[in-house]
Amino acid sequence: MTESYVETKRTGRVLEIIMSRPPVNAINRAFSRELYKTFNDFQNDPELSCAVITGVGEKIFSAGWDLKEVAEGGMDPATDNDPVIGFGPGGFAGITEYWDLKKPVIAAVNGAAIGGGFEVVLSCDMIVMSDNGWFSLPEMQRGFLADAGATQKLPRLIPMNVAKELLLTGRPMDAEEALKWGLVNRVVPADQLREAALELAAETAKGAPLALQGFKEVMVYIDGMSTPEAMRRVKPGGDNELDIYNRITDSEDALEGPRAFAEKREPVWKGR
Repeated sequence: MTESYVETKRTGRVLEIIMSRPPVNAINRAFSRELYKTFNDFQNDPELSCAVITGVGEKIFSAGWDLKEVAEGGMDPATDNDPVIGFGPGGFAGITEYWDLKKPVIAAVNGAAIGGGFEVVLSCDMIVMSDNGWFSLPEMQRGFLADAGATQKLPRLIPMNVAKELLLTGRPMDAEEALKWGLVNRVVPADQLREAALELAAETAKGAPLALQGFKEVMVYIDGMSTPEAMRRVKPGGDNELDIYNRITDSEDALEGPRAFAEKREPVWKGR
């Protein structure tokens, strides 16, 4: 029987994804593939709108890449990139390269998020962090680069010089500093983390399913565009090939929203 490293809990339209590989939730290839399957099932479940990912316990979100697996077998990019025996179709941790994951994911950082664990956080749409949490990218001191998302994404999220310092030195960033730079959305006491993350997820999940997914589709699509070009392409009848976004205008939900507002009731979404 294959060992499982992922626990899930459903609360309404929200899915909790709990990384459970004690003691530090280090991510090896099998763990990564299981995370991908979990995210893929979440994406394909019409009853779910938002996910929260966290680590088991109160001290560590994830220590990232399982360096013991690397030390035993060496670095093997061909195996790592194999969708069957490597990290899986979603890249490292099942999410760092899952470009078709259109539903929002919230990171509930319950402690240390180190290396690849930090890169999992950077792959999420919003971040709620416990006041005892911290980030670190020690890859440079291990002989390689943080290239599963940190090198590519972090300089776009915080000032370039701060990102360079974190990447070059591996020094920790605590929750207070992360909040200062706008990297995280909220910092809360550790014993309030789950409640705060689920509250944010529940508020997010109130959105129309197509609109939630269309938002992520658009955000990826316009990345790197000028504002005039993005405005020209992303509008009803715009010059784009956005599948989900273009279905929104003629959807039943696009009529249900205004009707519910006019009738002073909660909308009943159909996802179409």
